[in-house]
Amino acid sequence: MALEQDLTAFQAEFARTAPEGRVALYEAKIEELRAAFAQEQAIGVGDEAPSFALPGVDGRQIMLEDLLRQGPVVLTFYRGGWCPYCNLQLRAYQAALSEITALGARLVAVSPQLPDNSLDTAGKNGLIFDVLSDVGNGVARSFGLVYALPPELREALRSNGKALSRINGDDSWELPVPATYVIGTDRRVLLASLHIDYRRRLEPDAILGALQTARS
Repeated sequence: MALEQDLTAFQAEFARTAPEGRVALYEAKIEELRAAFAQEQAIGVGDEAPSFALPGVDGRQIMLEDLLRQGPVVLTFYRGGWCPYCNLQLRAYQAALSEITALGARLVAVSPQLPDNSLDTAGKNGLIFDVLSDVGNGVARSFGLVYALPPELREALRSNGKALSRINGDDSWELPVPATYVIGTDRRVLLASLHIDYRRRLEPDAILGALQTARS
């Protein structure tokens, strides 16, 4: 539960230091997204994972089919290195990487950031697993995860120096809902975890449990 504790602690600190009205704005927009997002249309347990080929931080294309020839894949979609909750999640998954690989799986993180920004995210967080760039959110869209930020959140990010047009290289202001999948070698999804509230993320222990179940 260490990840949950870290996320909760950061949320509490943000609430203490945030500009006036910012917490209420974020809470309201999370609830609006919860009401509007078509979660039933997202890829879920038992579905076949869409194929993809995306560039890693070294420019090499990483293909899902190639990864699955070696074993299961843990695929996590995150918003970007500008998101502190994403960085906490990525570092927690890095800490569990040896256990994930010991179970025969490959960990892959995907965001809509431009490749240089993905490289920066990997470096700052000490990540040694695959960090891929899904510019334009094509792969996230195939998983049913994409939504567009409303104008109020766009302005909030601009005021924080986090304009997504610069970070992601387009003007769509679209992001994936944070989601983590465990995909079996037959491309069937064994675990699917989506979080409309981006402040919540899947614990590493849940990933390890799914991989252990798959192995047995």
